[in-house]
Amino acid sequence: MKQIALIGSTASGKSDLALELALNYNALILSIDSLSIYKEIDIASAKPTSSELSLVEHFGINRLYPDENASVITFIDEYNRIRDKAVQDKKNLIIVGGSSFYLKSMIDGLSKIPEYSPDTIARANSMLTDLSACHTMLKAIDPLYMGKITPSDSYRIEKMLLLYLETNIPPSEWFRTHLPQPIITKCPVFELKIDRAVLRERIALRTNKMIRMGLIDEVAELERLYGRVPNSMKSIGILETLEFLDGKITKSELIETITTHTAQLAKRQQTFNANQFSLNGSGEVDKIRANAEAILLQ
Repeated sequence: MKQIALIGSTASGKSDLALELALNYNALILSIDSLSIYKEIDIASAKPTSSELSLVEHFGINRLYPDENASVITFIDEYNRIRDKAVQDKKNLIIVGGSSFYLKSMIDGLSKIPEYSPDTIARANSMLTDLSACHTMLKAIDPLYMGKITPSDSYRIEKMLLLYLETNIPPSEWFRTHLPQPIITKCPVFELKIDRAVLRERIALRTNKMIRMGLIDEVAELERLYGRVPNSMKSIGILETLEFLDGKITKSELIETITTHTAQLAKRQQTFNANQFSLNGSGEVDKIRANAEAILLQ
């Protein structure tokens, strides 16, 4: 099995390239995207269409409901599943997505976390009814580590509370003595770049297309089913549409706001990718296609 990763900003064309390469080089695709992992969030996530999904088997898509929380563990599970499938079926593997934080975490590795006893879980659940008090307690125990976690970050506070209650060791000390073990190894990473003006135009076109496809109705139905509390409901495209549904912005302002926020996201993604990865190649689509083909043909 050969594997590669394609990263790049949103709307850069990496998903199209991944599909093309997968069809030509007998590969499965793992999508690492913070919204495509959710069922029912189809338009807002700009996930592959049903016809595209039927051409190549994808993992990391439609795995969770919108009121569930995706984490790096979710994508580790997906990677393990697709890797086993690729080996079994003698296929290659292409990892693609804009949420490259998850890819970075899997390449760098994670520290081993202990299994939590039923008593630990019960104690944590009882304490988490007062999230602020949990954060205050943990920060007093481990100010260095908890200084990186905001008082409203319920997911990370819960994880650190469980770890401390189970081990009675401050999180920073635990992670110092339990060094990360990589999940993904021997995976060349290629970054797809695109001219900023072209990218902005693509983002605007995609935003208008999402509106025509029924983004507003999709978000209204998601709100009816799941409310506004889940993390998935705070994503770009959804958050702005909720403001439109509240009557705070007009439809034209909705389109402009989504376009602007998506462009800002693209810039953050470009900065992260440039600073966090040891790239095997970076450039426009023709260059990255050639680089990827050289690996997959070996």
